[in-house]
Amino acid sequence: MMQENRKTQQAVALSFLAGYVDTVGFIALFGLFTAHVTGNFVLIGSELANPSHGVLIKLLAFPAFILAVALTRMALVWLERGGKSPMPYLLLLQLIFLLCFMAAGYLLEPVRDARAPLALLAGVFGAASMGVQNASSRLILQHMTPTTVMTGNVTQLVIDLVDILRGAADDTVRQRCVKFFWPVVAFGVGAIGGAFAYKYWLFLALLLPAAILAWLAATEYLSEKTEVGSPSTL
Repeated sequence: MMQENRKTQQAVALSFLAGYVDTVGFIALFGLFTAHVTGNFVLIGSELANPSHGVLIKLLAFPAFILAVALTRMALVWLERGGKSPMPYLLLLQLIFLLCFMAAGYLLEPVRDARAPLALLAGVFGAASMGVQNASSRLILQHMTPTTVMTGNVTQLVIDLVDILRGAADDTVRQRCVKFFWPVVAFGVGAIGGAFAYKYWLFLALLLPAAILAWLAATEYLSEKTEVGSPSTL
């Protein structure tokens, strides 16, 4: 039961974080999506068809995202070979990129030009941070719903709700509905919270998701230590 509660907490916290960081990046960096690449593909197409000053930051975010995913994969392999639980370390890796995102943006404030070196650097670090979260979700958090892109979650949630309302749902469907519901809500709350937080605190608003990552990493590390030291594992 405690294990299930921890998984739920992780899903909700990471979904909130993704919505929050994605919104901060979008507002601060001229429409840059840091949490997923789909939106950036659309924006790149729009920028190329109607050129403006914001295309470079979106072009750089794509390789930054890919490199972060590759780095996460290699870090996971290295950690597993060393007999270490990877989750706390990957959360810390994401935290480092997020703090670099915040630092670059803070040094640049106010952000007036998407082509400014610090703006480009902030976009790269923001995309890298969320690239780590995306890769972690695929590699070691398969038990959770996706935390960075809500399209699939909302689709499944609506399908399950329709089946529940028409009386055709079993316990598995009801449990899945709950599983998908809270991350969707958390992402939405995070997006709204990120918008208001950036309005008042600019890039310092990223201190909140940084604190969430630090808390998740510490919780995961302590949980692993407790499980290793418990009588059942000795």
